[in-house]
Amino acid sequence: MRRYIPFFMMMFLLMSVTGCALNKKRTEESSYALLKTTQPTPIVIKKSKKHQVVGDKIERDIEEIPAIYDTAIVENEKRVIVAYKVRHLQRFNMRKIEKKLNKKLESRYPKKQFIVSSDYKIFLEAVRLKEALQSGEISKKEAEKRFKKIISLSSELT
Repeated sequence: MRRYIPFFMMMFLLMSVTGCALNKKRTEESSYALLKTTQPTPIVIKKSKKHQVVGDKIERDIEEIPAIYDTAIVENEKRVIVAYKVRHLQRFNMRKIEKKLNKKLESRYPKKQFIVSSDYKIFLEAVRLKEALQSGEISKKEAEKRFKKIISLSSELT
């Protein structure tokens, strides 16, 4: 009987590990967003005729800052959410990086209001919003609501 106990423990452990792995969807960008660079394309939620899309320009401006390695940009008519990840050793300079990024974006795009955040939750919500819009799961109206929710999340955290 004693010989079978380690065998049953190993089987139980193996079954629990494989069972957890099978239940999760691993194809989405958001599931890997913490582990690797996802570099999602900038998205525009609501666009009018007067509205100038600046998401790609903003992304190029952010790429000039070497401490930042991954960004998620969600754009509305007046507001732009910029969520970014900082390289590991640069985490000590987070405030300085955010201040520099904010100053750079506000000087280049004075007509836009920027919400800049290095919080991972904001980044993840922006990536999920992009995925939902691209797959057609949500409408533009629902995307606008989620956009406002992300803005409220960023103001709560600060």
